[in-house]
Amino acid sequence: MAVQLQQIDMNLFPVLDAIYATRNLTRAAERLHITQPAVSNALARLRRALDDQLFIRTPSGMSPTPLTENIMPRVQQALTLLGSSVTEHHRFEPASAQKTLRVSMNDMAETLVLPQLLEHLQQVAPGISVESFYVPRDQLAKELAANSLDFALDVPMVSATQLNQQRLVADRYQCMVRPDHPLAGEPSLTLDQYLELEHIHVSSRRSGPGLADIALNKLGRRRKIRLRVQHYRVAPLVVLKTDLALTVPVSLARQYPARCFELPFQIPQMDWHLLWHRSQDEDGAHKWLREQIISLFG
Repeated sequence: MAVQLQQIDMNLFPVLDAIYATRNLTRAAERLHITQPAVSNALARLRRALDDQLFIRTPSGMSPTPLTENIMPRVQQALTLLGSSVTEHHRFEPASAQKTLRVSMNDMAETLVLPQLLEHLQQVAPGISVESFYVPRDQLAKELAANSLDFALDVPMVSATQLNQQRLVADRYQCMVRPDHPLAGEPSLTLDQYLELEHIHVSSRRSGPGLADIALNKLGRRRKIRLRVQHYRVAPLVVLKTDLALTVPVSLARQYPARCFELPFQIPQMDWHLLWHRSQDEDGAHKWLREQIISLFG
């Protein structure tokens, strides 16, 4: 059955977008500041108009149908463009803006960005709040498209063609030990010395190698892992209290009173990129905010 656009109430599409973003009728209602029955009614009207269930109720929430997945990128883009068109005549004024900036980043990115960013925002845009949380990489494009996330700081995502990306920094790795470590007085670190050390491995996964392990495997060598932790923030604190070593990006190592050695083997550097959805390119507030983040990295 062909659907005529003029037969559909355009007010229903923000409801569709809210359900898609939250996967829950009650949370969609809270997001739209309307009642849950109003959301249910709007969904029922859309189902009739589009002749599709749109969402199937499952134990984990409202799961979108193939039709919904197919139309949502264009619906979200249209809603964003409409919102930008309505507000584009209003110039963004940082000093008086009231906005929440939502950014996906891990604990190390938080360490690199948040202290400087908050210091800067307090001076030029005190009404802007920041929410930082981690979104799994395979969910980033969907969250950014749904406008439930403004930015992500992560590694490059080559396959995400709907996202724009700006390289912020290229971070090389060093080996970090406590300042009074038995090897601290050495002018450099040899590969044998590195392998004699006991190491901390940082990973959110329960098992699997890191970049250093992959590089060493290519050399036919293996390091000794004494501690495996989830977050980079805790690992340097352990280093400062023990003889354990940590292979860590330079930007994080600089923040601790530790002895750092150049690695005696080559591993790829860590590239941090700022990612955002292309539909936000011309939004005044979004453009200003990303310029502030990019400027922190020179």
